[in-house]
Amino acid sequence: MDIGLVVGPWGVTFEDAVSSMRVTEQHGFSSYYLGDHFYTVNQIDSLEPYMLFALAARETERIRFGSLVTPVMFRPPSNVGRLAAQLDALSGGRFVLGLGIGWNEGEHAAYGIAYPALGERFDRLDEYIQVMQAMWGEGPASFDGRYYQLRDADVRPKPPSGRPSVLIAGGGEKRTLPLVAKYADAWNAVDLPLDDYRRKSEILATECEAAGRDPGEIRHTMTTMGLIGSTEAEVEAATLLQMQRMPPPPGMSPADYREMLRGIGAIMGTPDEIVDKLGRLAEAGIDEVQFTYFDLSSDSVPAWLASEVMPQVADL
Repeated sequence: MDIGLVVGPWGVTFEDAVSSMRVTEQHGFSSYYLGDHFYTVNQIDSLEPYMLFALAARETERIRFGSLVTPVMFRPPSNVGRLAAQLDALSGGRFVLGLGIGWNEGEHAAYGIAYPALGERFDRLDEYIQVMQAMWGEGPASFDGRYYQLRDADVRPKPPSGRPSVLIAGGGEKRTLPLVAKYADAWNAVDLPLDDYRRKSEILATECEAAGRDPGEIRHTMTTMGLIGSTEAEVEAATLLQMQRMPPPPGMSPADYREMLRGIGAIMGTPDEIVDKLGRLAEAGIDEVQFTYFDLSSDSVPAWLASEVMPQVADL
């Protein structure tokens, strides 16, 4: 099993972000992902991920990196498709374009971005990928959809066939999984309990068969909000930081907050507990788990994962 890191580039400096990229590579992780938001709960310092991706292409040599995830309403597909193709070239094929429909209506409203109904956002995601695939193909591309159009757009440089990799995030059984089966190179879910993952994986396999695809072509990944650390103090600090970013119900203690996350499938605990959970996920078909890297001022947590967990799951 591969292990990656996810960073929310909010409330951090550019220096912190670059350091986190280097840490990810130096400690032997497989991937590095960035959230793509103007803000989540509070309007704090928020770094543009597509600027950071260009830095990641230069600051690292081995790891895959990309977005978890870019909402379809933030930028037109012609813009994102062009950026993705150039990031693919700049990084030697290591960029992963993660896409989703968006969930934070408040940030859309704050920045004057339309936030249509759920069904329309899914329809747009479908067209979004079609537009980019047309742009990445040979020659000029035209597309006449309900929401997006191209007129002989000859986007250069062209990526090699099959790139960039496209990841679709979410676990929705009616719309998300059929889109994964239709278009994605990778599927990402967040803290799915094992039984839920197995059920959704079976649904995805059925959708792949309907779409004429081999389910084995799609890489299965999971992001965890697990609050971890090499000491109790580090776990407490990570908890308090996440409680600021995603406030709990009033009066909830840090310990209860951790139990709440554990209850919805977050991977946390001792190294043995984490390895056991990763082992069961690997047996069920998960190829990679990405741990959220909260405190970028220290590499203690990545170093702990690299020394205590990763060697035990490398051959799963």
